Amino acid sequence: MGETNKKFSMHVMDHYKMEDFIPATESEKEYLVKMRPSTTAFQDGMRRLFKNKVAVVSMFVILLIALAAIFLPMVWPYQYETMLGMAPGKPVDASFNNLRPFEYSKAELAAIEAGEKVFPHIFGTDSAGRDYFIRIIYGTRVSLAVGLFASLIVLVIGLVVGSISGYAGGRVDLIIMRIVDVIYSLPDMLMVILLATVLKQVIGNRLDGTVLAKIGSNIISLFIIFALLYWVSMARLIRGQILSLREQEYVLAAQAAGARGGWIIRKHLLPNCVSVIVISTALQIPSAIFTESYLSFLGLGVNAPMPSLGSLASDALNGINTYAYRLIIPAIVISLIVLSLNLFGDGLRDAFDPKLNS
Repeated sequence: MGETNKKFSMHVMDHYKMEDFIPATESEKEYLVKMRPSTTAFQDGMRRLFKNKVAVVSMFVILLIALAAIFLPMVWPYQYETMLGMAPGKPVDASFNNLRPFEYSKAELAAIEAGEKVFPHIFGTDSAGRDYFIRIIYGTRVSLAVGLFASLIVLVIGLVVGSISGYAGGRVDLIIMRIVDVIYSLPDMLMVILLATVLKQVIGNRLDGTVLAKIGSNIISLFIIFALLYWVSMARLIRGQILSLREQEYVLAAQAAGARGGWIIRKHLLPNCVSVIVISTALQIPSAIFTESYLSFLGLGVNAPMPSLGSLASDALNGINTYAYRLIIPAIVISLIVLSLNLFGDGLRDAFDPKLNS
């Protein structure tokens, strides 16, 4: 045995020299070892997101539309509710009505001949003499605001219900999931139209004199509809995530230390669902915008004179043979917003969903 060890040692010494075991210098380390800077999961996700050119273009389109909807009404010379052909103490000037893009009324042509500067109507005017471009911009603002706020309502209710159902389990989970199944079984479109009609009649005049009167009964009805019907998908998604996370060691350790369920959900479970929550919310916003648009198209959306993209498209039906562009323009804007949000949501899912990157 000793002879074998001696031969092995001599064999090793023949192949390796003592110089091989001298510590490497700093220059040799820099040459041999290429260290990658440490990054967080968020930074990795953002890096993958910006490599997705379709998602990046969609993000910039959304930002451009949102910034235009917010800031353009502040500097535009026309207001969305102003009827240009009407002035106190003067007869109605019908030449302002139904102007085509970049067309001027008789009064504006006279002002131009007199040397005055008149801002053009980029999309013309509607049948009431209101600048159509600013109505499109303001309608985009309303649709984006309603879609975003409705998605936040869905997010909050879905988070609360899904977290309770997934963490509690047992009978609580069974009862909540049966309620979710009942809501899922309802015909979506029929229930939305029915609830919008009923709530419009119920809320109606009760908002007069309140802070909510300016928002309008139709928009309040929309928010109630989303709170009643559209939270179920988010709740199911959050429940599934909580069910898979609640058996992890850190959750068991928190339970053993005496932590309450609400604290565990807030501090441990929901932070680990952030990527899924962000992705689902980003995909929920276009659905909310589309729902608001078709309800406004049916006359169940925002209250007049406040415009919405759906209500503008509905008003354009009266002159579709003569002024077809009034229907095409809001339809293009709705399509662009929904498509951009969907593509951006898909990009977020590809970048941040750990199951797709594993």
